[in-house]
Amino acid sequence: MAALTTQVITRLTPLADVLSMIDAEVKAVTPRTLDIKAALGRVLAVDTTAPMRPSAPTALQDGWALRADETLGAGGYSPAALMRVPSRVDAGQAMPPGTDSVASLDAVRVVNGQAEALITINPGDGVLAAGGDSDPSIPLHRAGDHLRLTDLAAFGALGLSRVTVREPRVRVLPVRGNGIVSAAARVIASDIERLGGVARLDEGGRGLDVAIAADSADIIVGLGGTGTGRNDSSILTLTRDGRLAVHGLAVTPGETAALGYAGTQPVLLLPGRLDAALAVWLLVGRRILARLAGSHPRDDIATTAPLSRKVTSTIGMTELVPVRVVGGEAEPLGARYLPLSVLARADGWIQVPPDSEGYSAGTPVAVRPWP
Repeated sequence: MAALTTQVITRLTPLADVLSMIDAEVKAVTPRTLDIKAALGRVLAVDTTAPMRPSAPTALQDGWALRADETLGAGGYSPAALMRVPSRVDAGQAMPPGTDSVASLDAVRVVNGQAEALITINPGDGVLAAGGDSDPSIPLHRAGDHLRLTDLAAFGALGLSRVTVREPRVRVLPVRGNGIVSAAARVIASDIERLGGVARLDEGGRGLDVAIAADSADIIVGLGGTGTGRNDSSILTLTRDGRLAVHGLAVTPGETAALGYAGTQPVLLLPGRLDAALAVWLLVGRRILARLAGSHPRDDIATTAPLSRKVTSTIGMTELVPVRVVGGEAEPLGARYLPLSVLARADGWIQVPPDSEGYSAGTPVAVRPWP
């Protein structure tokens, strides 16, 4: 039988089925240890702890170290005499024996070697308890968490210099060298880096077969060549050099996308349109990246707003709809084909599930930001 020379979609696979396949087949990459200076945005591979800090109670502020019960009932018009002149302490200094709080300098008056409290101090005021900064029995962060600048600053202050992370290597391949495909590839590469991966952005027009043969990444993301045009061949290449699992997603925009494998390496093929490539990356590509990184599900913070007018959708299709938020309402800007001008004006996107015919005006929707 002659080999197929035209790429034909015979069935649109529901998004839920594709995501279930990803969860079943895509495994987390091998962990590696990085200097914390290089770990921003990466995903922890193991729970991270630090030694107990401080090892003993310390002062949180400059002031007088004393026993709080000696100040009971003290006030501006009825000071409480203290048994002895309290010790002066600086912030970070270990608390003297027999003391449990630090009063500010103006809260104690010392005259002729006699001290009195001018206000009531509570036990523990101005004191950092032993283990208050870090307790080795309580992880600073759990495996699967993304590392933020604040996390790394805290790790460094606690004396940690290296962390064990997972950072999937992603080869982003613009199969077509045109401007739209290249622009989509740059956006996706930037999103990969933001979500903890390491993106290698190839030059436009490099063959998918070359990327598969190189086996130099944990996943290949190809853009373009997934349709039925005379020059489209990405699906045929994947079928020949790997394993095609899905061609045709019940996602709009993005119906011609495909998913397959080269050995155990996922290969995600995105359409050569900016709107369709973004839609499939957001709904499918991010899921693959999260599985490779071993990360917890993480959605961008969504803004809830009522629709300013209705959205109509096709049963059986998961639809991504761009919206602009105006006056506290989400205004739908398009459907199915999303012009470049619409993408530029949109504040974010909403998702319509496949079992819905759409949403009526006034329905609260979750507006998620673009990458």
